[in-house]
Amino acid sequence: MNNTTQLPPLDRHGLLPAETQPVGVQQVREAMQTLRRYRTGKANLEKRIIENEQWWRLRHWDCIPERGTTKLQTRSAWLVNVILSKHADAMDAYPEPSCLPREQSDETEAQLLTQVLPVILEQNDFELTWSDNWWKKLKAGVAIYGVFWDKSRLGGRGDVAIRRVDPLKLYWEPGITELQQSRNLFCVELASNDELLAQYPELEGKLGGGSFTVSRYLYDESVDLSGKSPVIDWYYRRRENGRTVLHYVKFVGETVLYATENDPELSGRGLYDHGQYPFFTDVLFPEEGTPAGFGYVDLCKDAQRQIDLMNDAIIANCIAAATPRWLKRGDDGVNEQEYADWTKPFVHVQGSIEENALRQITVAPLSGNYLSILGAKINELKETSGNRDVNNGGTAGGVTAASAIAAMQEQSGKLSRDQIQNSYRCFRQVIGCVIELIRQFYDTPRLFRVLGTEGGLRYLRVDNRALSGPALFDIEVAAQKQSSYSRLSYNELAMQLFRLGFFNPQLAEQALGALEMMDFKGKDAMRRRILARQAQTLAASTAPRLRGEAPRLSEFDRFGAKRRPNGIAERAAERARRASQPGEQEG
Repeated sequence: MNNTTQLPPLDRHGLLPAETQPVGVQQVREAMQTLRRYRTGKANLEKRIIENEQWWRLRHWDCIPERGTTKLQTRSAWLVNVILSKHADAMDAYPEPSCLPREQSDETEAQLLTQVLPVILEQNDFELTWSDNWWKKLKAGVAIYGVFWDKSRLGGRGDVAIRRVDPLKLYWEPGITELQQSRNLFCVELASNDELLAQYPELEGKLGGGSFTVSRYLYDESVDLSGKSPVIDWYYRRRENGRTVLHYVKFVGETVLYATENDPELSGRGLYDHGQYPFFTDVLFPEEGTPAGFGYVDLCKDAQRQIDLMNDAIIANCIAAATPRWLKRGDDGVNEQEYADWTKPFVHVQGSIEENALRQITVAPLSGNYLSILGAKINELKETSGNRDVNNGGTAGGVTAASAIAAMQEQSGKLSRDQIQNSYRCFRQVIGCVIELIRQFYDTPRLFRVLGTEGGLRYLRVDNRALSGPALFDIEVAAQKQSSYSRLSYNELAMQLFRLGFFNPQLAEQALGALEMMDFKGKDAMRRRILARQAQTLAASTAPRLRGEAPRLSEFDRFGAKRRPNGIAERAAERARRASQPGEQEG
């Protein structure tokens, strides 16, 4: 008796026929209702993000209800300077991953991943993604990374894709604090109708009638969306056989383009084996009840608004004081056009001119208190944002020593370092997802060009056979580019250790004891080097004794450097060696 289940014939996409598909029109309609509910709950966040973009573009007068009594609308960039400075700090701390094995048997795989992961990031131009997401994080308070498997890469073999995701295009369940807690997740992109029809002919006559719209920024250009339709990626998870399965549906309108539950190969496995949503948030200032946060625009725009309102009033007063205005009696007989034109040497009048016929309007000068208040507001914005003058190279209190300035800059950058550490935590999640995609999809070997230990080029052939087991790794993140202060401190530390004799093999025990109480980058490598030099020196000193020879002078001085030739010492050592050998006489 044959118990094999016969599947119905599949369509051209390898999916089950429409009448037998688990995901169809009814499921899409229910998903659209959920999506609209998610969009309603996210409306205030989207409004704030769009408004913050206006502040960044110095169009914030449109967002200020009290526009003042003048039409000047001055725009100072104190808030913009805060974002520029923080972004520069983030780029100085561009991350570089390294993998640490949790078991000794996984050391080879961890070393391989440490060499390969930077190449994958470079192929995805991750430095640009890191930069763009930091702009978004500083302005909107949240940046989103998407980690996907792109089947179209490498000639159809596929590869990992890391992309920046606009928060306006991602929709989650209201009230959660982590994206992974959401029951559903929607990502909406606008696509050209022509491209959709070329890829999915079944959409003929079904485009352009959707009622769902995506919030948009206020562009300077005129953007025509009449020839585009929203393409919705729907992610949801289910518990099956004791594991979390991630399912995925792509649809336009009510037409399902692809669904993992409709795919016989993935209906029980899901889209990705790791079972997580492929989206990861990097939040600047967290808030309760939302996976998004608020940024520096939200934190400082009130001070920036007051600065611009005061700037407007002060400049208006300066213009009024510098532009004479007159009170003119109606019957004074003065030609107004000639009087107002300073290029005309003569002004015609009718009759006699009385003293009270014209009187200049006197503008009272502003008190210095107003300028002091303006300066205090500027300092308030700097202190609130942690963007003090010393962060940008300025000094205070007569400090002129380079080391003192560097120390002040390092101390003042602790806020940036804290925010960068938050980004590193998100980066670890991204790298963990990349490793899982390598484990699942690297069925065929890939070649990677990496740098060898001596600086030469090496070519590694990588597939997922080494990762097919339950190997787990800890991801360590460090800044790829150290700041000038960090490089200076490391170099100074190395010189101090050299002067103290840490590299002298005869002082190895003392150096190792001191290292146990120290903590600095490269400590383990230095400890290994000291132990290796100690072993070499011990072997060199014991070898002559084993051969019955007199011990020779140490080749190294107390600084660990080779000794210079010394004739007297060498002759004395030679005489001692000859005396210890039977049958040899001193010449």
